[in-house]
Amino acid sequence: MGGSVTLPASRQETRDNSSRWTLGWSWLALMGVCFLYAGDAAPGVNEAHYFVKAKNFWQPDWCANDLFAASGKAHATYYWLFGWPTRFLSLNATAWAGRLVGWSLLAAGLLRLTRAMRMPPMSGVWVMILWILGIQHGNLAGEWVIGGIEAKVPAYGLVLFGLAEIVQRRWSRGWIWFGAAAGFHVLTGGWSVVAAAIAFWLAERGPKQWRVSRSTADDRSSGGYQSPGKESSQGKDVRPLFFSRGLFVGGALSLFGLIPAAAMSWGATDAEQISAARIYAYFRISHHLMPAAFHFDWYIRHSILTIGSLGSLAFAWRQMPIAVIKQPKEFAPDSSRSEQAVAFRILGWFAIGAMTISLVGLLIGLLPAIYPDQAAKLLRFYWFRLADAVTPLVFAFLLVHFFSPRNNISTTADQLGSQPFAVVWLGRAGMVAAIVLFAQASWERIQTGVPVSVSNRMLGLNADANYAEQRRTMEDWIAVCQFIRSSTPEDAVLLTPRHQQTFKWYAHRAEVVNWKDTPQNAVALREWAKRFLEVYPARLSTMRVTIRYDDLRAMRAKYGCDWIVVDRRVVGPELPLVQIYPASNQRNSTYAVYELP
Repeated sequence: MGGSVTLPASRQETRDNSSRWTLGWSWLALMGVCFLYAGDAAPGVNEAHYFVKAKNFWQPDWCANDLFAASGKAHATYYWLFGWPTRFLSLNATAWAGRLVGWSLLAAGLLRLTRAMRMPPMSGVWVMILWILGIQHGNLAGEWVIGGIEAKVPAYGLVLFGLAEIVQRRWSRGWIWFGAAAGFHVLTGGWSVVAAAIAFWLAERGPKQWRVSRSTADDRSSGGYQSPGKESSQGKDVRPLFFSRGLFVGGALSLFGLIPAAAMSWGATDAEQISAARIYAYFRISHHLMPAAFHFDWYIRHSILTIGSLGSLAFAWRQMPIAVIKQPKEFAPDSSRSEQAVAFRILGWFAIGAMTISLVGLLIGLLPAIYPDQAAKLLRFYWFRLADAVTPLVFAFLLVHFFSPRNNISTTADQLGSQPFAVVWLGRAGMVAAIVLFAQASWERIQTGVPVSVSNRMLGLNADANYAEQRRTMEDWIAVCQFIRSSTPEDAVLLTPRHQQTFKWYAHRAEVVNWKDTPQNAVALREWAKRFLEVYPARLSTMRVTIRYDDLRAMRAKYGCDWIVVDRRVVGPELPLVQIYPASNQRNSTYAVYELP
């Protein structure tokens, strides 16, 4: 009655099974994209950094004498959930297990968001490919999402789940997902909350022409969320609450990330906190934090991406005007199109919220010349991270929606057949271009034949070395690390080469300092800077360890290090020290180990 249609039980079951199969295959396809792009050998970017910390979190006696490994744990939730396998598995196996979990979250989150955008599940594959390419070729501050595993990867997966809720105006549930993301990575989840709050105000409380509802209903709703078209007892579209149960639940979950991060400043004086902030923002992480340190072409590419995204959003919003659903879904033949219009409006406002955060960061970037201390403390918060990730995501959804009409579930057969010839062929050409660019990006990651964290390009030494040379250098590095692991006490501390970041990963021994492993608590960070400039002095362009006898004796006494690992490409084939490795029956043309005087 009333126009409703009930399918026979057998047909309904067949449809449900088909939907589950489609979701399953879509998830596997998304996992395949992740593997093709980021399935190079471990350790990837930051994996040696994070899992060294995670292993020490679970085994405090492991590398206990290492300044970085034993320093404060800012990402405690990640270490707790992803680090426990280090007790039973190798670091390499743990990294791969973490990758599979992280990629699974990203794939499931993107699949959920794709369905919430009223697009078929398999269109998420094209969205992911375009998202990857957009980040790689359009980022401003070096952000990435799909790669190795670190705390931000599961955080971004949870952000995708949150976006899937808010684009359906289920804001309360969205706050919970964003809070959980902040529990893993406080900045990724925290900035998502800020962007979502901006989107909430614009979509639900902003000027009438911006809102997703034209209703004049008040702000009362049960549970703090309401799907579009859901009516109140008075027959009006009910707007969701901002201060809902989900907001407070999400806030509670975020404490798992916020408290450990805040603890990084505990015990430090104001002067020490300012000093640490200056080291972090102006010396160590300026390439991610300081607008003045960004290359000019980064601004060009990101501006093109941003303008393209905003232009596409404006076009999409004109093509999909918001209309209040005044009937229950079963009586609203155009409900899917209206829901899609709402989804694109909210997703767009979220992206604009992320861009606003980035714009504030650019303004703060003008302060170092005037208020350097205050600017350093503010710049630590990675203002450009969310826009780097979200802008290409939104652009990817828009491109798939525009040029692949089959990826729009509300497109009828007549509408599909009436697509302009130019649009159809432009879409097909774009698909070919995306495949070619994706294949090229994937090939660039694997062509060196070595993990990215030990590649010459990452380490900044002889970046154009060919495949054979990079393989030989990596094999020499692993060989010297294995010698150290088998020939030194477990509590040994060593001086290591400037151009490496995986000594602890392969040797399982502490080191005095290296460039990559930067502590995050203020006191340890200041100690790291002091050590770095002492071990790799400015007079040597911070490129290699000093070999002055008096300096080496002082470091041996101060840090308890008895051996030094040197890169012969930097210091030369021989040093006036007692060589321990390689012995006469050993071969290593790149690295050597000497005993300190």
